[in-house]
Amino acid sequence: MEGVRPGGGPPAGAPGSGSGSGSASFPSLFPPGLHGIYGECRRLYPDQPNPLQVTAILKYWLGGPDPLDYVSMYRNLGNPALNVPEHWHYVSFGLSDLYGDNRVHEFTGTDGPSGFGFELTFRLKRETGESAPPTWPAELMQGLARYVFQSENTFCSGDHVSWHSPLDNSESRIQHMLLTEDPQMQPVQTPFGVVTFLQIVGVCTEELHAAQQWNGQGILELLRTVPVAGGPWLITDMRRGETIFEIDPHLQERVDKGIETDGSNLSGVSAKCAWDDLSRPPEDDEDSRSICIGTQPRRLSGKDTEQIRETLRRGLEINSKPVLPPINAQRQNGLNLDRAPSRKDSLESESSAAIIPHELIRTRQLESVHLKFNQESGALIPLCLRGRLLHGRHFTYKSITGDTAITFVSTGVEGAFATEEHPYAAHGPWLQILLTEEFVERMLEDLEDLNSPEEFKLPKEYSWPEKKLKVSILPDAVFDNPLH
Repeated sequence: MEGVRPGGGPPAGAPGSGSGSGSASFPSLFPPGLHGIYGECRRLYPDQPNPLQVTAILKYWLGGPDPLDYVSMYRNLGNPALNVPEHWHYVSFGLSDLYGDNRVHEFTGTDGPSGFGFELTFRLKRETGESAPPTWPAELMQGLARYVFQSENTFCSGDHVSWHSPLDNSESRIQHMLLTEDPQMQPVQTPFGVVTFLQIVGVCTEELHAAQQWNGQGILELLRTVPVAGGPWLITDMRRGETIFEIDPHLQERVDKGIETDGSNLSGVSAKCAWDDLSRPPEDDEDSRSICIGTQPRRLSGKDTEQIRETLRRGLEINSKPVLPPINAQRQNGLNLDRAPSRKDSLESESSAAIIPHELIRTRQLESVHLKFNQESGALIPLCLRGRLLHGRHFTYKSITGDTAITFVSTGVEGAFATEEHPYAAHGPWLQILLTEEFVERMLEDLEDLNSPEEFKLPKEYSWPEKKLKVSILPDAVFDNPLH
């Protein structure tokens, strides 16, 4: 799948590659997009013109499985004055447009982003006596790149990725990731657009949960203050055995205060979820509820999909491993999932040009609904209620198995089709639930045991008969078995 070789000059297989890496004509002979990124690497590492490089043997644009053409690996001496240790620095090539000929990315001009607009980097603490960089970070970066290519969801600083497995397949507590701007690499203008550099930062489960409940940027700032947990350059140490909250218990107080003051920036997650309209019999052909496991859900319109994608701009995988949807036949370049949140939260889409079938534009008011989540998705309901709705915001669960989506909204959210008079409303398989502050407070009391999901057995059911609302926490098998 991948090969390791000395790199740095024209990568193997690149036009113009050869033995003369010092040739005056060299820069013009290999892909301009790649040359722009390589130039930034040369600025940082002028003494390492030929770093080790992991390269995809069969390129993605030739049918290979790995979207990144190359991952270069540099030795960084750190900065003793800043208490930055020596480490390995990994840089990806391929999320941006390297070639400019539409073989991978559609060329849309020089003013906007190149390809997806970014490349990934990773800083791994160098172990004593280690003479060569481990190659597992390159495969980790390929996994994240596959997610981006196949889901069309871009990353931005402050995002988190739930991985639920040690990043290096060891016994490490570092099992998840946050993303931030690389502290040394500057944005690059290439002939095919601008490229920025997002650094992967390995974190523990407790730190991931804190980022979900508050925001990724806040946790990144705390990590920078703890040298053994990242320090100013956020270097990942896979041997770190303690969380920042165990190292410095006072940091938990800062997180709690931040949650109380700011709420959560997490506006949505991909999840194992479903919903049923209990106000209609299942055999009703006109029922446009979401999936009943084993049935075929209706397709969302373009506008509905845009709205959900906007809502999910910060939401990433929460299942046991990232589940990647199939590649779309025609990928829509330029989809912006990093819209700066406005002062007033809104579900309104910026794109309303899609032609919507009459049957899908119709909003259905429901009398009674049943929400279904797996255990991990259900554990995020308190975060949804306390960190989002009590701060006048919204939160969306988007099913990883179909078009189903469940959006919780507060009374202050603009653009919602659920109202206080009709709190349950649906557009096809997209359900919105409007909850008043009073009801949210009551639900938080009733759902208190979701904060310790390991202490209860599945299935678990919660019901509010006067509100005609039921929530079930079910085993994963219910969602994994389409014949259930």
